[in-house]
Amino acid sequence: MSPRKSAAEAVATRARILDRTLALAVATGLEGVTIGVLADGLGMSKAGVIGPFGTKEELHLAAVDEAVARFQEAVLAPLAGADPGAGRLVRAHDAWFASMTADGHAGCLLTAVAAEFDARPGPVRDRVREALARWDTFVLGELDAALAAGELPPGTDPAQLLFELRGVALAADQGVQLWHDPQAPARARRAVRRLLTAP
Repeated sequence: MSPRKSAAEAVATRARILDRTLALAVATGLEGVTIGVLADGLGMSKAGVIGPFGTKEELHLAAVDEAVARFQEAVLAPLAGADPGAGRLVRAHDAWFASMTADGHAGCLLTAVAAEFDARPGPVRDRVREALARWDTFVLGELDAALAAGELPPGTDPAQLLFELRGVALAADQGVQLWHDPQAPARARRAVRRLLTAP
């Protein structure tokens, strides 16, 4: 076997493990994704599963990083070139809510992991906080642009509006995961439009 083929196979194996980890984590929580469960589901040995990562925690961190990359691809990448402001923020939320039910997913992994680890200090919580903080920075920038363009009422408090938008996203995720409400993404989209439309 050539080194190039061996490296390609290692990358493919790592991707298979992460795909399975993300699929299981949305349903069972990240902590519930054990090496044994992954090995059984993938038809691999436990050593084969843990090998590309080293430890279970590193596997979980890699899963968070992969979830972030997929979020950026699904939600942020399509916005390239669009004018900042309320319209772009609406589109971002629309894409986020759509991703919660796309390709058989049942919710947002980042939101779920944030809830799972919110009272558990450590590298996984830190990694999720960093990702969500970057989202918050993006949202605040869009809100500032919307205010400057007159798309929001004068005196709008961006920090308060960010808080309310977070609440809509959490409600959407819970609607999808806990209540299995097929209308949850549509309800969330309507709520975001009410928040981001000047009277």
